[in-house]
Amino acid sequence: MNDEAHQHIVIIGPAYPLRGGIANFNEAFANALTKEGHTVKLFSFYYQYPNFLFPGKSQYENNENPPENLQIKNTIGSIQPWSWSKTARLIDQEKPDVVFIRFWLPFMGPALGNIAKRLRRKEIKVIGITDNVIPHEKRPGDKPLTKYFLSHCDGFITMSKSVLEDISLFTDNPQKIMLPHPVYDTFGEACTREEGCAKLQLDPSRKYLLFFGLIREYKGLDIAIEALSMVNDQNVHLIIAGEFYDKKEKYISLIEQLGLKGRIHLYDFYIPTEDVKYYFSVADSVIQPYKSATQSGITQVAYHFEVPMIVSDVGGLPEIVPHGLAGIVVPPSTEEFASAIKLFYEKELKTRFIEGVRSEKKQYEWDFFVSEALHFAKQVD
Repeated sequence: MNDEAHQHIVIIGPAYPLRGGIANFNEAFANALTKEGHTVKLFSFYYQYPNFLFPGKSQYENNENPPENLQIKNTIGSIQPWSWSKTARLIDQEKPDVVFIRFWLPFMGPALGNIAKRLRRKEIKVIGITDNVIPHEKRPGDKPLTKYFLSHCDGFITMSKSVLEDISLFTDNPQKIMLPHPVYDTFGEACTREEGCAKLQLDPSRKYLLFFGLIREYKGLDIAIEALSMVNDQNVHLIIAGEFYDKKEKYISLIEQLGLKGRIHLYDFYIPTEDVKYYFSVADSVIQPYKSATQSGITQVAYHFEVPMIVSDVGGLPEIVPHGLAGIVVPPSTEEFASAIKLFYEKELKTRFIEGVRSEKKQYEWDFFVSEALHFAKQVD
């Protein structure tokens, strides 16, 4: 590898015009590397998901302006093998010091694994950044597809201890490290609570919990709704902000059944990057009653906006949200979350937890992630 003061780095994974947390991360990672003086190119998809794997309305950003100062090449078709060899050839021409490949879904195993295999034949170092190796929503063939990708990486970076341990189920490669998911810094600064309430047409006299992000069954929105019904303080409301990737009707039915229509505010669409600040600036706490988890980008958005959290004690969430310091950690049950919400408001914990969030936030800076990732990559054989 070249001198660490300047490296030529390639990141493979979703990026503009694709949308979502993984694309946001990859772009933020590229920006952080660029700020450190490295040359970075992103190789993304021109075709990502078939419809049966993408239940949302669109895979693309509404914003027509690509991110500034980023070099993005959309060369990969997830089910088009000729694009894999082309992408590997283009990357080889770049002569990178290291390639980071983002892996989050077994379906991507053949494409990303094939590209990794071709790059390693050219003696290019490949590091997998693995969000999940065991998916939340399982399908036939998951294990061999995941194993195929992992078998063609030189080393691995995970963002939770649980995923670090899961890798050993697929490969005996010991070259792996856990680095905390950095704080997202792509959403701008917080606005005032009053400005946020005005934008979202909310009553500023209310207390607001925030359930944010794409809505899937494993994220436990039903727990959040049922927990709210057990909180007698009628001034406590729940904001649900995100596109449904699960059946919306069952949640609407639950809200009506529990008589909560007046206490729940639904924004059932993908939240544009420029509007994220309004939701977090209004929230007293972000609520994540996940039934299973690895790490969550939402916690890092909460850290960015300095909002306390109430989260499940599953996967990597307790590692990221210290109980009693940055928020409350409880088992993923209706009763436990209802008790946590009551405690949060009755003991007026918001101010204390904000101080804890500010303290914890310091360890999730991008410069630490970049430094450790590059150091690890250099040590990998």
